[in-house]
Amino acid sequence: MKKTKTYMDKLMKNKEFREKFDEGYKNICIGEQIAGIRHRANLTQDALAKRTHTTKSAISRYENSDYKSYSIPLLNRIAEACGTVLKIDFLTKGTKKS
Repeated sequence: MKKTKTYMDKLMKNKEFREKFDEGYKNICIGEQIAGIRHRANLTQDALAKRTHTTKSAISRYENSDYKSYSIPLLNRIAEACGTVLKIDFLTKGTKKS
């Protein structure tokens, strides 16, 4: 059975679009993970900011999908304050993380 092509399939054939999409998707994933661990730790943005010695607006920026300037030290402090550890993976292009 032949797969029906969607508009997104057509867009993803464009290299420039695909690269921008992938970058945006990564940022959404990072922000969602930060918000998720914060919620699981039952912390508000303000409480997490106090635990990490930063501001509520900085936490809000980190949880925003448009943010692109993450710092490893602050990500580590966020992880520790939420009772988690930061793990960064480098994957070969074209592979999917399980």
